[in-house]
Amino acid sequence: MKEQKIFFGINLKFLRERRKISQEELAKKMNVTRAKLGALETGHTKAPQPLDYIEISNFFKISIDSLLRVDLSKLGELKLRELEAGNDIYLKGGNIRILAISVDSTNTEQTQYVPLKAKAGYSDGGYSDPEYIAELPKFKLPHIPAEGTFRIFPISGDSMLPIPDGADVTGQFVEDWTTLKPATPAIVILKGQQDMVFKLLTFQNSENVLLESLNSAYAPYTVEAEEILEVWKFYAYTSKEMPEAATELNMIIREIRELKGRLGK
Repeated sequence: MKEQKIFFGINLKFLRERRKISQEELAKKMNVTRAKLGALETGHTKAPQPLDYIEISNFFKISIDSLLRVDLSKLGELKLRELEAGNDIYLKGGNIRILAISVDSTNTEQTQYVPLKAKAGYSDGGYSDPEYIAELPKFKLPHIPAEGTFRIFPISGDSMLPIPDGADVTGQFVEDWTTLKPATPAIVILKGQQDMVFKLLTFQNSENVLLESLNSAYAPYTVEAEEILEVWKFYAYTSKEMPEAATELNMIIREIRELKGRLGK
């Protein structure tokens, strides 16, 4: 059985530095010595007292489970604020989670394909089910970078022309999608829907996300941030169809979108 890594020490140091609190200051607030706090941060105290966990959890408003089992430094600021607000992965089943992936016999992560017949099951809970993910078709693509998690999704419709109907879009998993640039093309997995959408994503604020199509015939729309389950940033696409030649109107629309993206930085 694989040993479970414990993040308590590095999380304690990360949270303290995030608050810009010195070891001496935090030690006074915790009513412990600076030496003990230093030992907790470096992991030299192998068996901290239960009261230590409780006091640190109460002070930083992060559950003990998250302090122990989640590398908080890998989460975005928005997700950290959600944890502090009580939207905890272990307490309330929030969106912060460990991504279910599949690896080969050499422990190399594989790129998986979500076929059309599996799309409904994926958005209906399969995305977080390791057994479901393990059953998806697996590929080792030569052009995929070694770093990051990638997945392939088939798209339908003409809302993202010139990327044609039926194309397979390869996306890279984005843990903190609030850091994406405006109008980033991405596969977006939404709650309560039996499908997934391929759109230009713009994070507007902590509550709303704008989704737009490349095809101007489709109006942009807004979804609530809490409705988003996953975001996969566009990496590449494959298709049996040749893309149509760009029209003057499409070129103008693209230039406008690129200008909006630059102004939104």
